[in-house]
Amino acid sequence: MAGAPFTMEVELGKIREFARATKSSNPGYLTADVPVSPATFLATAAFWTGPENAPPMEEIGDPARILHGEQEFVFHGEPPRAGTRLVGQTRIANSYDKRGKRGGSMRLVELVTEFRTPEGRLVAESKTTVIVTSQAPAEGLTAS
Repeated sequence: MAGAPFTMEVELGKIREFARATKSSNPGYLTADVPVSPATFLATAAFWTGPENAPPMEEIGDPARILHGEQEFVFHGEPPRAGTRLVGQTRIANSYDKRGKRGGSMRLVELVTEFRTPEGRLVAESKTTVIVTSQAPAEGLTAS
């Protein structure tokens, strides 16, 4: 099941902010008139979406038990440039259970967000694996 589509504007200023935040010194991101976006820029799609754009949480799992597993970006040509409008949509591509090393179980959910031009041409895909643990984290635990 997929979430509702969303529109994302690839903005010049946001490309430059992203490049500076990731400590890039690539002049292509920082000074070009129409820069190509950094490879991981599409992760900012999270700022363009709301709950309606995600697959239903009952299809994924309890938000208190979700961990980010991995993420990759696949481009079908060059990454989008400043001024590009993209239409994104996220769907569940796969879901399966796995036994944890400590005896518990976990569910792995593979999410794919397709980024297309308004005309429908596939520009890029973000592939994310989230891990849904069998137990919520204990209250008061801190990282060491």
